[in-house]
Amino acid sequence: MPEVVDAFVKTRDWQLVRRIQNRILNSYEGDFSKHAPNETVPRIRMVWQSIPSQLAKENKKFVYGLIRQGARAKDFELAIQWLTDCGLLLKCHRVSKPGIPIAAYQDISVFKLFLHDVGLLGAMAGLNVRTIIEGDEIFTEFKGALTEQYVMQQLRLNSERYIGYWTNERSTSEVDFVIQEEGEVIPIEVKSGENLEARSFKLFCEKYKPSNAIRTSLSDYKEESWMTNLPLYAIG
Repeated sequence: MPEVVDAFVKTRDWQLVRRIQNRILNSYEGDFSKHAPNETVPRIRMVWQSIPSQLAKENKKFVYGLIRQGARAKDFELAIQWLTDCGLLLKCHRVSKPGIPIAAYQDISVFKLFLHDVGLLGAMAGLNVRTIIEGDEIFTEFKGALTEQYVMQQLRLNSERYIGYWTNERSTSEVDFVIQEEGEVIPIEVKSGENLEARSFKLFCEKYKPSNAIRTSLSDYKEESWMTNLPLYAIG
């Protein structure tokens, strides 16, 4: 968010930053009732407020049951569509294989949902600034959520690029993102910490043999025979 970044650059005041972020979040929720159909507003709010818990899971596939017990796709698909059409949520579909065009292999019923801004995700989750900066053992899983959110935003800077993710049929293996870039399908593995082991990513590369494969992490740039490690700051 430009206002948030500008405030931090000028003041270095984390509390001010969080107040601005919370004000933005509150204004979004206020806008739901102004611009969305009245009958859809409660469900839009339920989807919106579920995003931190959706992304906190190890498997970040969107689960309707986290919104409300017994919830089904038909109950919330219009709310999700409204939020994605407005650009407040970013949708990333599962693809069954890295074929060209990759959109032909997407499963429209299985997807991840991300916010449009990583800072707002931290604010919505109520994360303490000290926890984010210094790290904490109990912060491990959500650290991964923030990192995937950041990478999704950076990939989305190219609006023409298809962004999906891959799992096998049993969902026992997953690659965080699979993109189509100039007629080429590129798998991207996201690592938030120092542990760079990526068994599913390696299995994907051994099976499909992509020309380029990217792992993005806190480590420095490094080329290996089967993949390239890009620092997180360079993923865009």
